[in-house]
Amino acid sequence: MSGGHMQIGEVAARTELSLRTIRHYEETGLVIPSARSQGGFRLYTETDVARLMVIRRMKPLGFTLDEMSDLLAATDRLDADTDLSDDVREQLIGRVREFEQTTQQRIADLRTQLARAEEFADTLARRLPQGSAQNLSEPPAPDRT
Repeated sequence: MSGGHMQIGEVAARTELSLRTIRHYEETGLVIPSARSQGGFRLYTETDVARLMVIRRMKPLGFTLDEMSDLLAATDRLDADTDLSDDVREQLIGRVREFEQTTQQRIADLRTQLARAEEFADTLARRLPQGSAQNLSEPPAPDRT
């Protein structure tokens, strides 16, 4: 696409998000296409893709749309406003720091959940006769009695 713009299909492929999800994020104001083609198609830039990747990474950690919006607003201001007062800059950095700490806690919680799930899978595997875990995907043999 000329001028570094991409249509929504390419963005969907690059971000591994569905067209519907990208449109939903647009409706909620999380990401706005940088431009529209003469035919009205959404056009996105690398910056838009990066923003969608932030959203995509926040979703599995359980952040709400409002929390996503809050973080993006803070990072947008930090990135765009070079004339922020020291107090405002510190507040914004503090907000980003809170998200980083929350993210670290949620990652730790997910690791705990994963460890428990792996323990459960091991428990189930030990209950199966030797070698039958590999044959679970095969259909049962017909009953010839």
